[in-house]
Amino acid sequence: MIKFLHTRIRVADIEASVDFYKKLGYTDSRRQDSPQGNKLAFLELPGNDVFLELCYSPDYTSKCPEDLMHTALGVPDIIEYCDGVEKAGIEIWPGGWREKFSSGERKMAFVTDPDGYEVEILERP
Repeated sequence: MIKFLHTRIRVADIEASVDFYKKLGYTDSRRQDSPQGNKLAFLELPGNDVFLELCYSPDYTSKCPEDLMHTALGVPDIIEYCDGVEKAGIEIWPGGWREKFSSGERKMAFVTDPDGYEVEILERP
């Protein structure tokens, strides 16, 4: 059987990115240098087998165009989750998400990481 193992994204500041993703619930699983000299951080979500690999290279400029790609997280209670993320200092969009969720609209929100990568948040009870 073939298994999906990880997704790599390039980042401009590996510590700022690790800090951001930890606020979303990721843990810093391991760090290493690649054979090319890149700094790598492998992040994981408890109960998941797939890693998010952050890659920093001093000679690479990271610029993620809007809506190029995104990752998605399923959470059991999106209001509780977004509340915690917002309290950790991360902006949730679209604005007015609490009102939209309580009015019965689809429970979907986004955050943007320090490099412009979007993270979609979906309620999955």
